[in-house]
Amino acid sequence: MLLIRSALFNLCFMALTLLFSLLVMLFRPFGFSASWVWARMWSKLTFGLLRLLCGIRIVIEGREHFPDEACVVVAKHQSAAETVAMPVLVPPYTWILKRELFYIPFFGWALTLLGAIGIRRGSPRQAIKQVITEGSRKLVEGMWVVIFPEGTRSSVGMTGDYQPGGVILAQKAKSGILPMAHNAGALWPKRGFIKKPGTITFRFLPYIPAEEVSFCKRAELMKRLEQDIESTTRKLGG
Repeated sequence: MLLIRSALFNLCFMALTLLFSLLVMLFRPFGFSASWVWARMWSKLTFGLLRLLCGIRIVIEGREHFPDEACVVVAKHQSAAETVAMPVLVPPYTWILKRELFYIPFFGWALTLLGAIGIRRGSPRQAIKQVITEGSRKLVEGMWVVIFPEGTRSSVGMTGDYQPGGVILAQKAKSGILPMAHNAGALWPKRGFIKKPGTITFRFLPYIPAEEVSFCKRAELMKRLEQDIESTTRKLGG
């Protein structure tokens, strides 16, 4: 039964992603907000289906840590679930992601039109320069910036190689950092077909204001973020 439910969800998810990618592209000429409505609806409907078909519900914790101004969100990356959920988790944002995702038909094109920042991972120096330039511009415009410091999804119980891009951006742009942990990989596994019933908890950790980000040494702040995100992820079962 779990296999059938997961198969049905995966089919519906692909259809929803295609449909809403088209809607995002069609409405983009009318402004970012017109497209963003469809991105949020895609996220909400996907998690509605996930609950209905797979018995997975989501809980969001730590919203009291949200700042009043745009900031850099540094998030754990374990699953596709956190990418799908992000439009309903934080205010309108831009993603920092690998450029190859832009080549995915419809979905990648929608990401491009929404202003995602696609970096070439094979050119670290150029990637950092791009993150700083484009990320700073988005923050000034009032857009939040979301980055997965591990770069790629890690398995449950594992820690990826944390990269400093998000910290460098925050320091250069004089922005604060909002860390996020979750256990999504335990229920929607990395490259996993089967979706396991249960609760995905997205937990936002205490906000690190811009003044503190600027004052901290980069290596110390990176270590702190990694420890806080990873320890919370383990507590949640991720």
